[in-house]
Amino acid sequence: MSLVVKLLSMNHTYNSFLIVGAFLSAVAALLHVGCIVFGAPWYRFFGAGEQMAQLAAAGSWRPTMITAGIVAILITWAAYALSGAGVIPRLPLLRTALCVITGVYLLRGLAVLPLARFAAGRSTAFWWWSSAICSVFGLAHAIGLAQVWARL
Repeated sequence: MSLVVKLLSMNHTYNSFLIVGAFLSAVAALLHVGCIVFGAPWYRFFGAGEQMAQLAAAGSWRPTMITAGIVAILITWAAYALSGAGVIPRLPLLRTALCVITGVYLLRGLAVLPLARFAAGRSTAFWWWSSAICSVFGLAHAIGLAQVWARL
């Protein structure tokens, strides 16, 4: 966290919104790692559904593999946000990747009503909270992307 504060307070051309977006994606990745490490109680708490929790409790490899895939995606997205922010070197297809990442977060944020209606086994509260969180992530990325668009 102190790295983020330090980067934001320095007079560089770093984009604050994309740094925040990267930080949010990294935190989400760490929470998913927590699900892998701590198992069923974490899957239940974070709304992954009872089936995932039961599979984790039974020692199935499926929740771990699915969650590890999500972790990899979120870490990749954090890296692309840092690259767009100017903190790390330019990654391939940066503009395209940031557009896709931003779009996914915003679409997931807006998808609360259809998801809440058709999601069996998950609470409506899960869909509202996760949609709000994804909307915040998407807005941070969208504002940052708009600010750096000309130099991408």
